Amino acid sequence: MVPLHELLLFAGAALLMVLAPGPNMIYLVSRSACQGRRAGVVSLAGVVTGFLVHMLAAALGLTALFLAVPFAYEALKWAGAGYLAYLAWQAVKPGAVSPLALRELPWDPPGKLFLMGFLTNVLNPKIAVFYLSIFPQFVSPRHGSLFAQSLQLGATQIVVSFTVNLCIVLSAARFAAWLARSPGWLAAQRYVMGSVLAGMAVQLLSEQRKAA
Repeated sequence: MVPLHELLLFAGAALLMVLAPGPNMIYLVSRSACQGRRAGVVSLAGVVTGFLVHMLAAALGLTALFLAVPFAYEALKWAGAGYLAYLAWQAVKPGAVSPLALRELPWDPPGKLFLMGFLTNVLNPKIAVFYLSIFPQFVSPRHGSLFAQSLQLGATQIVVSFTVNLCIVLSAARFAAWLARSPGWLAAQRYVMGSVLAGMAVQLLSEQRKAA
């Protein structure tokens, strides 16, 4: 199993990732604000199901592959860092708009809400980068079954993300009203998010591949 101190470090990384606005957060805030908490919770159920797909993909072989093949691991690490750097630039470039600026969404039935939440997460590049670039750094053959470690890390990430996103869904209406009164915060948030993403890119490049 993953040592406790590494599990806590991973949970911290998962928390930073979920707090950095991306497709999941934008969709859940907009959907909850436009259609209410129930719609937000159904959408969140779809998002969580999408996390299970990412987790099982990693647990069933991707993690072991990237730990076993140094070139693949290094290539993916650089690709992940490059993508995080790109997101950081998108956040701070002149004329950029905060991703937390709410979108108007039409009313949708529960089945479509669940499906849209699921597809938003399964196709979310931020989550894919997290699972394929950061996730393998916390898995090591020294700690036992790679499959069991992957499930443990995946469950931790899902719990962290679900908790944060549920709070977002339940407070979306108040959050939307606050955003409308705080245009300056939206601008400042872009630079905070850009700094966090840039820091994650640097951290990712500085990580050493775990020895077998």
